[in-house]
Amino acid sequence: MPKQLINALLFQIGWFACVLGGNSFWLLIAVGVLAIHLLWISSWQAEGLLLISVALIGTTVDSLLLNCGVFSFDAGGPLIPLWLVMLWAVLATTLNHCLDWTAKPWWRASVLGAVGGPMSYYAGSKMAGVHLPLGLWPSMVLLGVVWAGLFTLLQGLAKRV
Repeated sequence: MPKQLINALLFQIGWFACVLGGNSFWLLIAVGVLAIHLLWISSWQAEGLLLISVALIGTTVDSLLLNCGVFSFDAGGPLIPLWLVMLWAVLATTLNHCLDWTAKPWWRASVLGAVGGPMSYYAGSKMAGVHLPLGLWPSMVLLGVVWAGLFTLLQGLAKRV
């Protein structure tokens, strides 16, 4: 099985573990996904800084959106929950692998971000206690605009780090 396919499968496993498990022992599955990625698909030397950078950027952006009322969680607080931080790290594993095709031309990352980003939050609203106080469509449009730029930025970062 090609490494890109395994990378996509690991991402899906990590995504479901984070979204369905929340801040529980299920996060160990996401840690396992990161470990398998770094041991078999890539390495800490090649992508450690990228994983940390994407997790920090994602945490910052999502915490800003949280504090602006774009979405909320059952458990309140000014920062996003740990499971969402882990999800950002899991997403970072895909940038140079199964989603590498979105890097060039740049608009591919923008289109995928505009569609895939909001869809992930929508799924979270159905499965993980993520609330969309602005309503479904205003939230989807706003998240689409944010993610169109954000995913393009993340792909650019992946090529530089």
